[in-house]
Amino acid sequence: MRIYLSSYRLGRRAAALQCSGGDALIVMNALDEYEQRLLSWDREVEDLARLGYRSKELDLREYWGARDGALRERLAAADLMWVVGGNAFVLARAATEAQLASALAESPGLVYAGYSAGACLTSIDLHGVHLMDDPSTQPTGYHPAMRAETLNLIGTRIIPHASSTGARAGAAYLREQDLAFIELADGDDHLIGMH
Repeated sequence: MRIYLSSYRLGRRAAALQCSGGDALIVMNALDEYEQRLLSWDREVEDLARLGYRSKELDLREYWGARDGALRERLAAADLMWVVGGNAFVLARAATEAQLASALAESPGLVYAGYSAGACLTSIDLHGVHLMDDPSTQPTGYHPAMRAETLNLIGTRIIPHASSTGARAGAAYLREQDLAFIELADGDDHLIGMH
């Protein structure tokens, strides 16, 4: 799977995502705690349109508990999944309930792209991010027993918004614990399997 990660929106290497006439699925679940969760929708669509994508929303809540392969089929019909920022723990719970990790494992042609919380979701775990986002946040429809598991796609951890107060605390925690991570400042991005 090809992966594009950034700290905030599209970074310096975003040209690697260009795809004329491609179909993108935008995941906004990191913002589920907010009533106006789609406030930035137009901005996300416009960013991807500049790279040649037509976008639709992929609301992971619609696939919670599903066993019929519907999410896998939805991913198979897309070229790019764009996962936006917000609360990484909320996003991880939504992804875990939807079994996103197994659906992605069967979608090798899909490009995973995300920023902030969307980048953190690819990590081994969310250690360090607990000092940036509130792990206890439970939007309507979420419950305490829901697990916040990451996708574990990159073999390390992402700390976005490097130099912000929360990111500094998260990075310091990971160094103290001798845990591997990559810091991304706003404007920075990281490519895996892309040129």
